[in-house]
Amino acid sequence: MPRVKRGVTAHARHKKVLKLTKGHRATKHTLYRRAHESMLKALSYSYAHRRERRSDMRKLWITRINSAARLAGLSYSQFMHGLKLAGIAVDRKILAELAYANAGDFAQLADAAKGALATA
Repeated sequence: MPRVKRGVTAHARHKKVLKLTKGHRATKHTLYRRAHESMLKALSYSYAHRRERRSDMRKLWITRINSAARLAGLSYSQFMHGLKLAGIAVDRKILAELAYANAGDFAQLADAAKGALATA
């Protein structure tokens, strides 16, 4: 049976790991053994915190909506309740984007929410 030299596959595997750890600090992106440990830890963190990122984003959206609603004279809960009474179904991601990028459109929504709260 012929002898198999493993230099090519080992080198490719090492290059792959070092590419994945490109932004890591110190020897964790230059030495293969340290890079492999760092890569395993980083991949496990990214898997574990994927679900946390969703709640972090929701918190950010709520904070942005609240600050824009306060400028319009409403609290976050009043604003959301007013939208529900007015029959406006817009999710928090879009509301946060409107609050951040289109203040005029958000002000129209706030007026609609105020009107719905006044009639209820």
